[in-house]
Amino acid sequence: MGEERTIRIAQSCAQDPAAAVGELHDGLHRDDASLVLFFCSSEYDRDALAAEIADRFADVPVVGCTTAGEIGPLGCRDHSIAGVSFSAGACTAVVGRLDRLSSFHGADGVAFAQDLLRRLQSLVPDDWHTFALLLVDGLFGHEEQVVHALQQGLGDLPVVGGSAGDCLGFERTDVYWDGRFTPDAAVLALVATPLPFQEFKTQHFAATEERLVVTAADPERRLVHEINGLPAAEEYARLLGVDAAALGPAHFAASPVVVLIDGADYVRSIQRVEPDGGLKFYCAIERGVVLRVAKGVDLVQNLETALERVSAQIGPPQLVLTFDCILRKLEIAQTGLQDAVGEVLLRHNAVGFNTYGEQFCGVHVNQTLTAIALGWDDGPPGTEVTDG
Repeated sequence: MGEERTIRIAQSCAQDPAAAVGELHDGLHRDDASLVLFFCSSEYDRDALAAEIADRFADVPVVGCTTAGEIGPLGCRDHSIAGVSFSAGACTAVVGRLDRLSSFHGADGVAFAQDLLRRLQSLVPDDWHTFALLLVDGLFGHEEQVVHALQQGLGDLPVVGGSAGDCLGFERTDVYWDGRFTPDAAVLALVATPLPFQEFKTQHFAATEERLVVTAADPERRLVHEINGLPAAEEYARLLGVDAAALGPAHFAASPVVVLIDGADYVRSIQRVEPDGGLKFYCAIERGVVLRVAKGVDLVQNLETALERVSAQIGPPQLVLTFDCILRKLEIAQTGLQDAVGEVLLRHNAVGFNTYGEQFCGVHVNQTLTAIALGWDDGPPGTEVTDG
């Protein structure tokens, strides 16, 4: 396995699309490639980038999306393109795209996922194991429905992924499949592999005992109108010990709320206070849900602990496919932790992007890092890392 180097990773900071894709191809090319993933800045000319990718990787399935920041062997960067290639011995993949998400129906998502799974099962040995990667338009606003339906269709297979970004422009986010960038769409890749893998998520927050019961909400618009029978912003502010009129992004980032699902905490981040005193969230929240205020812990140590736990399960990873919330990136920048976080991710061969939302096993979350770590099937001789 060491001779084959079954997974390659690369990153380019070249600004010209042709140069960037050329450097990425130099790092990822292999004659037996079975899948290529890439994550690119939205500041590239997407038509030019798509044409270069289709030309350079003409005989390989290629999946990608635009980002709010890229993660790769050159670090956590902006205005770059990062990617991964798998050998045929490392994976077999089937890929499909869901178009027109604005008219998405759950039953269609279930059938779509089940069809992909049937296709994959006819191609791979019984002793290979499968995970699913989901890339979705980050401005769609209803990722909960999509990831829930896909997870329902796939049963116990873990679905992990991220919502595409556009460098905080919030104008257009695209996924890439079949030679073109597409908005209002999602791409699902089912990846079967003989390599050990582990899905995981981590967030640097711990739930407090402060309970908030949602008593009025509009899930379709991701609005919570009342908490504990009072205007939502007023009650949230009371629990934080601040005036509701003073609430702002710093409070929301430092004190998100979490919901308990199947024994695990999932972060629900607040976007803003509405004029009527309600709270606009980045995730849908229904009436009757019990929330808890969360407080931050050491982000770097939290990330290191999560990756050490994964390494104890599957050995040192040769790749950690990483979907890290843009809110975490902004906090990391504000607190001067870029170098420390970058070193941890680099040491564990992380490749991925900063997202407008994360998906983990049927749930859409915020302020979270979700990931799939892949190990070695006969010990880690060292991953080939190529810098563009």
